Amino acid sequence: MKRFLLRTASYVLVAALASAMTLAADYVLTDHKLPQLQGLLSSCFVGEVDEKTLSDAAAKGMVEALEDRWSYYQTAEEYQLYQDTMSNSYVGIGVTIELAGDDQGINITQVTDGSPAQEAGVQPGDRLVQVDGQSILGMTTKQVAQLVRGEEGKTIALTLVRQEQELTLEVLRKRMEKAVATGVLLEGQVGLITIENFDDRCAQETIETIEQLRQQGAQALIFDVRNNPGGYRHELVKLLDYLLPEGPLFRTVDYQGTENVDRSDTKFLDMPMAVLVNLRSYSAAEFFAAALEEYDAAIIIGEKTYGKGYFQNTFELEDGSAVTLSVGKYYTPNGVSLAGVGLTPEVEISLDQETAAKVAAHTLAPEEDPHVQAAVNALKTP
Repeated sequence: MKRFLLRTASYVLVAALASAMTLAADYVLTDHKLPQLQGLLSSCFVGEVDEKTLSDAAAKGMVEALEDRWSYYQTAEEYQLYQDTMSNSYVGIGVTIELAGDDQGINITQVTDGSPAQEAGVQPGDRLVQVDGQSILGMTTKQVAQLVRGEEGKTIALTLVRQEQELTLEVLRKRMEKAVATGVLLEGQVGLITIENFDDRCAQETIETIEQLRQQGAQALIFDVRNNPGGYRHELVKLLDYLLPEGPLFRTVDYQGTENVDRSDTKFLDMPMAVLVNLRSYSAAEFFAAALEEYDAAIIIGEKTYGKGYFQNTFELEDGSAVTLSVGKYYTPNGVSLAGVGLTPEVEISLDQETAAKVAAHTLAPEEDPHVQAAVNALKTP
């Protein structure tokens, strides 16, 4: 039975020892009502008491009471999915899904080449209605994704509707790697690089994509970090170091007031560059664009960013659950905080709802994308 969560803050401290940072040991909860309440619920409540459910709810409520959008609690199951996400890999079948507009299931919009889903015969345009015989009508895409993902090497049954006909396909779960950076050479020898996030493999894949585009003849680069949620500091710094000349790249100040400045060496990429951003460019994505702008290395185009200026550490607890807490502040190379302010593009262009949705789904062709075309035109201007 899981011990009641977080009786004192020292519980968190012990669990945090395996994490990247250790909290100061003088934070102690003196209020004893949580264990008292647990005792009352266990001994006096007329119904059944699930200790794990109570523990998870208590932990979630404590973190939510901080009223910090970026701090949150995850159950053990949620934390496992989170770890897969941060590694840009997951155990699944290789499909992209979205809610059907008529609330009649889940539309499969993309099937990854070489994926288990493709091998089993799943096609884009199929509508998913059951997973292992369980109806998914009324579920969110997140709930459906949790059903589809699971133990590697296990087979699941997908019931699909295709051209008014229902069929069931057996699909084997495998570990899949998600592409972090992809590139395409546009007219005018401009390379367009889409960076999905700044998690594992971001710097490596982005640098490889840049070099491939240069070999194809690219003379200028556009980085698309729209809808990019951010990620790891070390991935951001490695990529900025490749792009920018000697000098500061990124500044952090943690909860103890300790400042850290990451710096670049003398090598850099001397090419005209532009960065595309929008309201959903968070954290590392914002500071990536800001650093390039402060070095006069790129022009920023798109929509104003959100302004996430705090960084988080994730602490795994003894039962496999985890808490992610804001533990410090980010600053640009010049020491500017974007918290609550965001980054305003030099060329600001708003997109209508339909166009923005296509950008998020990666279904808008570059020649139809107002942000991409504005960047191409800006890079052509001497």
